[in-house]
Amino acid sequence: MQLPVVPPVKPMLAKSLPEIPTGEMSYEPKWDGFRSIVFRDGEEVEIGSRNERPMTRYFPELVDAITRELPERVVLDGEIVVAVGDRLEFEVLQQRVHPAVSRITRLSQETPAKFIAFDLLALGDDDLTGEPFERRRALLEEALADVQAPIHVTSATRDPELARRWFSEFEGAGLDGIIAKPLAGTYQPDKRTMFKIKHQRTADCVVAGYRTHKSGPDAIGSLLLGLYTEEGELASVGVIGSFPAARRKELFTELQPLVTTFDDHPWAWAEAEQQTRTPTSGAGSRWNAGKDLSFTPLRPELVVEVRYEHMEGARFRHTAQFNRWRPDRDPRSCTYAQLEEVVRYDLADILAPPSAS
Repeated sequence: MQLPVVPPVKPMLAKSLPEIPTGEMSYEPKWDGFRSIVFRDGEEVEIGSRNERPMTRYFPELVDAITRELPERVVLDGEIVVAVGDRLEFEVLQQRVHPAVSRITRLSQETPAKFIAFDLLALGDDDLTGEPFERRRALLEEALADVQAPIHVTSATRDPELARRWFSEFEGAGLDGIIAKPLAGTYQPDKRTMFKIKHQRTADCVVAGYRTHKSGPDAIGSLLLGLYTEEGELASVGVIGSFPAARRKELFTELQPLVTTFDDHPWAWAEAEQQTRTPTSGAGSRWNAGKDLSFTPLRPELVVEVRYEHMEGARFRHTAQFNRWRPDRDPRSCTYAQLEEVVRYDLADILAPPSAS
């Protein structure tokens, strides 16, 4: 490729803030997908991930759209997403990362991806990374003014009140917050020069098991969390895992009296799965093939309050964070009913042509 900005490029990152900042800012919806840098030089197209890994082969429908819709020579920062109905579905997007070409081809037709562009790094022979974001945004809107789906330009506003409304409304379409970008900021790869504001909620969950830490068999790596359904079944909802090294060992000792067998555990189905799992069986983590996902079952008697951002189906979208223990809580009272219900929002309204307000 003969572009002024060539792969690989690490995308610019964002610092977390508790509230939407004010000042000379541009605000955008925070998309929930695969962060990607798109390079096009004529018929050559490359899609790079946040970790600089090539993603091109997984999204043939986007390669076709990029060749058809984008300027001849361009570098864009954006997000690959998949929508099912009127909302984003990250779990469906994850299924696209697969070694089999036949599966990729089928899913590209059944659940086609979209690319949401939100920054312009290069156009023609011009390297724009040293330009302020205000100019990059204007050039982005101009260069992609006529693009058609599945390529989109993200909505943006300079009005913090509208950004706050987006923050509360857009979650119903599967988005997970707001990004704030200083108008004067240059593009700085791998630097946290933007700001992200994400939803934070709490839930009381049952601790139903643990995995040990890589540092040793006597340290806790993560705790498995559950919530009771209306039918009284304990559903797996996610994990917490950020503990200081010393606390990991203390937790291991504290949890031993609760260790049980799968015979007396609500997740008895996991025993057979763990016995048949091998390093090459494909039953491990999608993102780390060598990671052991087996766990030690615990009697579901311990309750922990966790912080989480939002749900993806019946599970926490991201790893939850430890808040506090709840010895006063009856485990059976830890149900889905405690979770805040998000109002649905039509994704099509967010994908409409962006407003320059």
